Amino acid sequence: MLIEVRAVEPFFKNGFVLGCGQTREAVVVDPGDEVDDLLEIVRAHDLKVQHILLTHAHLDHVTGVARAKEAFQVPVHLHRDDLPLYNGVVQQGMMFGLHVLPQPPIDRFYEPGQAIAFGNYEVRPHHTPGHCPGGVCLQVGAKGTSGKQLFVGDTLFAGSIGRTDLPGGDYATLIHSIKHVLFAFGDDAIVYPGHGPATTIGEERRTNPFLQ
Repeated sequence: MLIEVRAVEPFFKNGFVLGCGQTREAVVVDPGDEVDDLLEIVRAHDLKVQHILLTHAHLDHVTGVARAKEAFQVPVHLHRDDLPLYNGVVQQGMMFGLHVLPQPPIDRFYEPGQAIAFGNYEVRPHHTPGHCPGGVCLQVGAKGTSGKQLFVGDTLFAGSIGRTDLPGGDYATLIHSIKHVLFAFGDDAIVYPGHGPATTIGEERRTNPFLQ
């Protein structure tokens, strides 16, 4: 599976392009201010984007949705519990002194047990609230397998965890999501956070100071 990540200022938030090398079908995860870089990756690899997938709706993860939607004309997915955050992205920007444009409507809400296909791969969303009400982990793997690539948004970082001081955040809920949802994927699962480098569940279980 092709995995490309880009991050730009001011938030240095990771946006991802995931592609199937055989079929060239792809998904875009969390297009933000780096969206032009993600569009270039899609062009360079001659990919056919099938879905825009959001791990949650904080402004740094959604400011590129409009550009991506315009370019690809594919459905945008979000957990329904984060819809108020998504619809309030202009107000979120004001909190940071930023001018943020409204984004296009959400097309589909994640459902329990759902599998979203692209080429020979599939994405399974898992609700991981705590950083915000509608945070999800996107579990990615070959069709019919237990995927070991986890795109976790701002739930878990290498050596840290997501902040819980923004509206809708809750520390106890976040820790529960990490220990009861993310840890269940096993120590060899690879974690791709919304900020910073990739890590593994095993590394965070052993060394993350917030999880001891």
